Amino acid sequence: MRRALLTLLIGAVAPGVSTSAHHSFAAHYVEDQSVSIEGDLVQFEYRNPHSWVHVNARDETGVMRQVEAEWASAPRLKQWGISEDTLKPGDRVIITGSPSRNPTEYRMHLKSIQRRADGWQWAGPATRR
Repeated sequence: MRRALLTLLIGAVAPGVSTSAHHSFAAHYVEDQSVSIEGDLVQFEYRNPHSWVHVNARDETGVMRQVEAEWASAPRLKQWGISEDTLKPGDRVIITGSPSRNPTEYRMHLKSIQRRADGWQWAGPATRR
């Protein structure tokens, strides 16, 4: 009887429990290194599980590349005051972050972003501007 009651209770509660899996950024990015790029925003993907900022920027040899910067989830960005309208194509931005472990990928883990045109910036969860 106890076992049946426990099974019933777990069956009733389990669907309401949120489960999520998350990978470590360190698996894809060199988290103890930092790089910065400056370029024009191509697209801001405000989505889950992570948002992405796509920027056309010159690499160290002067070649124009599209760099993808992985950011936080849309709900987390919303908590920080960032909406899908915060960044627009054509915005000139400076992004600092951790480079990809694969040097042939033009990706980074976004740590800070700024738009000099109007002084907007985000440099971590505590930034409110």
